[in-house]
Amino acid sequence: MNPTQNLGIYFHIPFCRSKCPYCDFYSVLSRESIGEYVYALKDELTERRRISDFVDDKVLLQRADSLYFGGGTPSLIGEKHIADIISCAKSNFTVDENAEITVEVNPSLSSPDEFFAGIKEAGVNRASIGLQSAVDGERRALGRISSAADAEKAVRSAQKNGITDISLDIMLGIPQQTKESLLYTLDFALSLGVTHLSCYMLQIEPATFFYRRRDKLVLPNEDETADLYLTMCSELKKRGMRRYEISNFCFGDNVSRHNMKYWTLAPYLGIGAAAHSFYNGHRFYFEPSIRDFADGKKAVFDSEGGGTEEEIMLLMRTDMGVPEEKIDGKKVDFVASLVKAGLLEKYNGRIRLTDSGCLVSNSVIAELI
Repeated sequence: MNPTQNLGIYFHIPFCRSKCPYCDFYSVLSRESIGEYVYALKDELTERRRISDFVDDKVLLQRADSLYFGGGTPSLIGEKHIADIISCAKSNFTVDENAEITVEVNPSLSSPDEFFAGIKEAGVNRASIGLQSAVDGERRALGRISSAADAEKAVRSAQKNGITDISLDIMLGIPQQTKESLLYTLDFALSLGVTHLSCYMLQIEPATFFYRRRDKLVLPNEDETADLYLTMCSELKKRGMRRYEISNFCFGDNVSRHNMKYWTLAPYLGIGAAAHSFYNGHRFYFEPSIRDFADGKKAVFDSEGGGTEEEIMLLMRTDMGVPEEKIDGKKVDFVASLVKAGLLEKYNGRIRLTDSGCLVSNSVIAELI
């Protein structure tokens, strides 16, 4: 780990009103333990007993320039709990005064102005809002209980209350989606003046409701989904957005500072049930159990990390790509063939994926390393 790299701190907030049929992230539907869980998060920020096998007191001197509340549904715990956690982080870590502080938000807020005003006062300056689709029929097929109008209301409320760095989540390859409906969703999203889009292809993961119904789902096929991705890349480029990672687009320099840490091997601490960390070359995580985390169970070792192969794998997801000299010389002809096929491109002594290359990124990167 480069000691000059700034730290990121992630908080996993595993509470949801309902379980989306495609989601395999750790979450629970009961909210009875929110208070106890928030207390445990603050306890860990203060004492660091749960991560003490991997982190010493030097971490307190390392500048943290991003805090990220992910889930689950972080907005569900309310602005006062979020403010409390931020205050505790600032009291116990060296949090940069210009740190990016992001909260993931479900559009179905009962009092959006009160919520956004509260988190803005606490220091939040970035919101990630779950749109998925601007077509309400598609949203219902995804199990979303809010509407596109709710998403617009949330965005407008955030902006009104001074949070103007806003990302929207969009999904591709979902039930009922067509090229026309995707273009409608993109147009809707950009009409709201957001700065960032995270656009993910639907994955049918084991242990989800969609997986149990996979034989009954009517989804775009593989070729149609690929066409949706390329259509999206082309449209967003025309609208002035930069694809800075396979699934992430922004205007100007409005990248997700926190997520860039994952792709550049910068250090980050994950606090909370099911949260993962990378620090001092070690990957470690908490078991997916609110009860275990509240009871003080320690983080467990995952693997060593930060080697050259991992660096190539992660950087190739970004528009930075990797320096040509990092690639094994035996791969020169392979790289040349992929450049000719339009899957890779060279620039300034580096190689990176094209839009078409992103569709086969796993295979390309596996060959490169």
